[in-house]
Amino acid sequence: MATDTSRGPVRTFAEDYGLLVVAAGFALLGVAGVALYVFGDTAYAERLLERYGLVALFLVFVLEGAMLLYFAPSEALVPAAVAILARTGGGYDLPSVAAILAVAVAGATVGQTALFLLAKRGGREWLLDRPWFRVSEDRLDRFGHMFDRFGILAVPLSNTLLFTRGMLTVPAGVAGMETRRFVALSALGTLSFEVLLAATAMGVLELV
Repeated sequence: MATDTSRGPVRTFAEDYGLLVVAAGFALLGVAGVALYVFGDTAYAERLLERYGLVALFLVFVLEGAMLLYFAPSEALVPAAVAILARTGGGYDLPSVAAILAVAVAGATVGQTALFLLAKRGGREWLLDRPWFRVSEDRLDRFGHMFDRFGILAVPLSNTLLFTRGMLTVPAGVAGMETRRFVALSALGTLSFEVLLAATAMGVLELV
């Protein structure tokens, strides 16, 4: 059997072992999420932010994007980071707020893209058999119908809304959506969601 010499070593590795590598990464993320759930809560997340700053925020948002955030509501993360990392005696440091938003979007997009690639490579049934995948088959079906109805625009729309964040990741992957397009639309939706949260938090906290 002839070997395909047109594939470079990086592409060959990605095609042959990419699913295994991403799945192993998800297993580690799942362990981290469960450990944080056992030992922490929202207050614990705030302590992580106080101690480790943007690094902790990035890692927590990777968990959020991968739908493995067990220990804190995702909508509380950016407001907490703004209060802890960007608030000054005279108000808010806008460059710090911008850095928080950039890190949140980057982390969530990394997590969502990893889940997207698993869905694209492994398929729907493979994901449903994984113990760390917490979405029920019925719920996945509902959001699959949403993707069928609205197409790629459902990705940024779902990421902008509180109760649907990330839920179109798997349907988009199963449908074979182009990866770079998914990354861009996922990041756009997350950015709009987190900007709204940060603006609301700054307005509310200004009154405290």
